[in-house]
Amino acid sequence: MTASLLSGSPFRILSWNLLRWDGASLEDVLTVIRSEDPDVVLMQEAQEPVDVLPEILGGYYDRIPLPGRPHGTACWSRLPFTRPPSFCHLPRGLVVKRTAQIIDFGSFSLANVHLSHGQILNRRQLRSLTTSMHRRAVIMGDFNLVGPVMLPGFHDVGPKEKTHRMLDRLPLRLDRCLVRGVNRLEARALPRFGSDHRPISVTLRLSP
Repeated sequence: MTASLLSGSPFRILSWNLLRWDGASLEDVLTVIRSEDPDVVLMQEAQEPVDVLPEILGGYYDRIPLPGRPHGTACWSRLPFTRPPSFCHLPRGLVVKRTAQIIDFGSFSLANVHLSHGQILNRRQLRSLTTSMHRRAVIMGDFNLVGPVMLPGFHDVGPKEKTHRMLDRLPLRLDRCLVRGVNRLEARALPRFGSDHRPISVTLRLSP
């Protein structure tokens, strides 16, 4: 499958903040996967129940809890990992120690992120990621960011719809997808259910 990506075949990545124990259930995640048929699913605030995804769907899986927390980032994929996913420590905020999940697919690297709420800090966290990624790279997840990303070399190709309602009132576009050396074919936000975030789906193709 990785070789086909090098030949320019499209692939779809879905990202969803599950909202820990109060949010999307395992059945909700399975419903979205079966409906959207993604190649890769990135999850934030994921907990132990989603660890059974490879038993149900096959494929490849990894989950990395945040330091001292039961939840964290998780990735399920039909595409094989070139090596076991790793985590990258991000510049930390006042409360939560943040990490990013780094997945190497050989032809490109993918970072699954749940960034801090501080607008200066989360941009610093993004910049700290780029040195550990391939020339072809995708950064996707819950950015907790308002306004432009301003990350040199990367393009914001995610859906433009609002994906979250802060305090269930103020609509914000927090879930993003940045790419370098990768072309976007389609991007959309899915209907909201289960979680306080809408899943986002992006179809991509590697640049020559």
